[in-house]
Amino acid sequence: MKTYPSRRSSINIGIIGLGTVGLAVARNLKAVAGIRIKKGCDIRNIRFPFPVSRNPYDVINDPAISIVVEAIGGVNPAKKLVLAALKNGKHVVTSNKELIALHMSELLAAAKKSGVRLLFEGAVGGGIPILNTLRDELSGNRIDEVYGIVNGTTNYILSKMTAEGMEFSEALKKAKEKGFAEANPKSDIEGYDASYKAAIMASVAFGARVKWQDVYREGIEKIASEDIAYAADIGYVVKLMAIAKLAGGRLDVRVHPALVAKTHPLANVSENFNAIYVKGFPVGELMFYGPGAGGNPTSSAVINDILAIANAECLMPNAELRNYKIRKIDEIESRYYIRLQVPDRYGVLAGISKAFASKKVSVAAVTQKETVGNLATIIILLHGIKEKSLKSALSSIRKLPVVHRICNVIRIM
Repeated sequence: MKTYPSRRSSINIGIIGLGTVGLAVARNLKAVAGIRIKKGCDIRNIRFPFPVSRNPYDVINDPAISIVVEAIGGVNPAKKLVLAALKNGKHVVTSNKELIALHMSELLAAAKKSGVRLLFEGAVGGGIPILNTLRDELSGNRIDEVYGIVNGTTNYILSKMTAEGMEFSEALKKAKEKGFAEANPKSDIEGYDASYKAAIMASVAFGARVKWQDVYREGIEKIASEDIAYAADIGYVVKLMAIAKLAGGRLDVRVHPALVAKTHPLANVSENFNAIYVKGFPVGELMFYGPGAGGNPTSSAVINDILAIANAECLMPNAELRNYKIRKIDEIESRYYIRLQVPDRYGVLAGISKAFASKKVSVAAVTQKETVGNLATIIILLHGIKEKSLKSALSSIRKLPVVHRICNVIRIM
């Protein structure tokens, strides 16, 4: 194994990618004694107060550089460059959630083989110190569940729909104007970004080898202003939740919208902020809250990882990930909110209730909302039921002549 330099010694680092995060790291490292940026890499011709090359291997192959910061994002060419750096005996710090979610096992194995560290605190929650806390500060606990709001774009959209009654399209437009949403927001609104982070949280919290493809993913594009309003009427807000649980030796890792009770701390997380809730023993329940993205918050996480590597006293060995069976979404039990459109006439509710009863689905509450023309909106709340049973019941209900349309189905936390 390598002998790690003391934090008090001068540490040379290289930064590959000088965009929003890379520049913030370079700017904010000026205040950190003992850390020196020896070289950077970027495809643009921009002046920096340190040498910059267009060739990333000028950073990776520099014998004076001990830590490489990967800040280009995505998988290609980031994976190839990170593997090359690790193989070359460099520690690597990255905030690249897609890379880590898809290739964590391979990258950790490469780091272990070379006797170096791979750290990625900035991949989840921006400036929120959640991953290192789970791995280090809470290592004496049995972690049972980690869940929360990990995507600022979708939280901003849902917050605007909740607070100002905006339609989804209007709130998305506002998020783009504010710079919270990309020109192509698919990764955020369809849940890809949150699913990467859910996979990483599960891996770190439970030491689990999680295949991203096994993470159930559902975005917010089907959430309508009616759902937001009706949820509020019954004491809930709608949030996009990333969930990781370990129970009975099996993992439950998923991302989807959920109705969160207004009394829960996560319900009050607004705008583009993130918050992550942890349940464990003996610590109990904890919540971590803060800015989930942006140059400065993410650079905070990256710089802390750099200092963790530079400080030999606080190092831990690279994690050995274990195999767990991941529960399919069909096997998971939840409560549900269902919004239907039905003809406004006698006998409709009786027919729907009979169809649910035939599938042994227990109805908790039924509320009729406004009528438009001859169509009425019905809100149905279900007691806990497995997803596969719900799907079977909904298949029967769709065939009923008294059901015009199933508008939405949302899980209740």
